[in-house]
Amino acid sequence: MATTEFVPQPARYAIFVDAGYLYAASGALLLGCGSRREYRVAAEKLIKALTDHADGQRRGELLRVYWFDAAPRRQPTVDQRVIANLPLVKLRLGNLNAQGQQKGVDAQLRADLEALARHRAITDAVLLAGDEDMLPAVEAAQRYGVRVHLWGVEPTHGSNQAEWLVWESDTVEVLPAEFLRPYFTRAKVLPVPSPGQATAPAQRQTPVPSPSQVFAGRPPAVKPTPATVRIATPATVAAAVSAPSDVKLGPDRDHMLEIGEHVAQKWIFERGRDNIRDLLPGPILPPVIDKELLIEAEKDLGSSLRPFQEARTWLRDGFWERVYREFGIGIGQSD
Repeated sequence: MATTEFVPQPARYAIFVDAGYLYAASGALLLGCGSRREYRVAAEKLIKALTDHADGQRRGELLRVYWFDAAPRRQPTVDQRVIANLPLVKLRLGNLNAQGQQKGVDAQLRADLEALARHRAITDAVLLAGDEDMLPAVEAAQRYGVRVHLWGVEPTHGSNQAEWLVWESDTVEVLPAEFLRPYFTRAKVLPVPSPGQATAPAQRQTPVPSPSQVFAGRPPAVKPTPATVRIATPATVAAAVSAPSDVKLGPDRDHMLEIGEHVAQKWIFERGRDNIRDLLPGPILPPVIDKELLIEAEKDLGSSLRPFQEARTWLRDGFWERVYREFGIGIGQSD
């Protein structure tokens, strides 16, 4: 009778993060905040810190990080889009209802954890969560031989993790305030116009400095007055024709400003004011969002803007002008 040789499973682990628990518990511990809108999180650096910490404890290689969060109508926020673009990170979004409750997050976590365990993709799972609803996921993974290591956030008092979840996990660790503190900062309070307050239209006729000029320390560009406009003559036309044509002619400045404002208006409508507010104080956009802005503008323009750096600067200027007007912020006064 033939015997089957047992092949040892290579050590491999995955990290499962309930972002709702992590953010709420950390915000309460570090800043005394009850709402995510009251603080900002350096998510990319936080995820790097979590993976480094796991690497120092777990044997084997990291498969990936699973980041479970929620958003209204499952439309990712600015921060969530940045997270989704990180290497070895999978964003899983549930729905966030009008009462601020997450729906569908637990089911997604259980599905991923159980599937990886069933297919022997991992030997260990690091779970950063506190809700008792995560218990079925832990039990399912353990039935397939996966060890579950529960991480929690240092509680302000008592415990912020379900007792049964702690009991069922193979190991338990609490992340102290000192570990989390570098990645959480209190949000700046910015002026928001009242619902009945009208926003003034853009006044491009006056030499108001653009956002990029204000923050780069450049003087405002003043449009030429009629007295300084040069009239083309046959001689100047001939000279221009004979001059070397090594200068790339890009899109018109006013047109780019309009496209930037159009994209900002579209995003405010589609993604909501709260998500766009996350971009403040500006004027630097996260690379992922800046790329989205460029792609949207190129669709509107019908051609590529990549060779025209100045046109891309105008595009961003128009975008920020519209965002600043939306929140009643004067240019250069967002601090």
